[in-house]
Amino acid sequence: MKQKAVVFDLDGVICFTDKYHYQAWKALADELGIYFDEEINNRLRGVSRMASFEIILERYHGEPMTEAQKEACCTKKNDLYRELLKNMSPADLSDEVKETLDGLRAKGLKLAIGSSSKNTPFILGQLGLGDYFDAVSDGNNITKSKPDPEVFLKAAEFLGMDPKDCLVVEDAEAGLDAAIAGGMECAAIGEATKCGKGTYNLSTFADLLKI
Repeated sequence: MKQKAVVFDLDGVICFTDKYHYQAWKALADELGIYFDEEINNRLRGVSRMASFEIILERYHGEPMTEAQKEACCTKKNDLYRELLKNMSPADLSDEVKETLDGLRAKGLKLAIGSSSKNTPFILGQLGLGDYFDAVSDGNNITKSKPDPEVFLKAAEFLGMDPKDCLVVEDAEAGLDAAIAGGMECAAIGEATKCGKGTYNLSTFADLLKI
């Protein structure tokens, strides 16, 4: 691998919290009388909480919401989500992911997280990875969500690396766009392999060891 570091998105790459996001957004949407299904939920991949809520509000027919009301709704959704996340444990980290991460580290690579989620520290703790990564860039230290490259550029900065020396691993097209905008090569996994924007397409997480 020509890169010196790997920056991973969290949801859909290291772990899978889609079902919890879906359940929390669905509960909020139902309360507001907004139609919400898994297809709409898929549009929220890699998108910030407020931007996700704006997508959900496309089907809202009530009185226009103030920014304060929108913030309150997003806070409510996050409270529901965090309650559901308490169900996560180290058992939710697959052997393949952990062995691949250890294999990359054994090759001398620096490892970081680049996620729009403000819940990243909590999720990593639930997975038993609280202190595992060399750097964590997440929704707590950025002002712009993907496809803006800020989260990945910050990860490179925290690692003390040039962006061109970092490989980004993403499962969402918006994340690939962010990596490309930041001057980084990217490995697409899952749904992201369909858009054709990845420098590499991964069939499995362990394929990273072959790059």
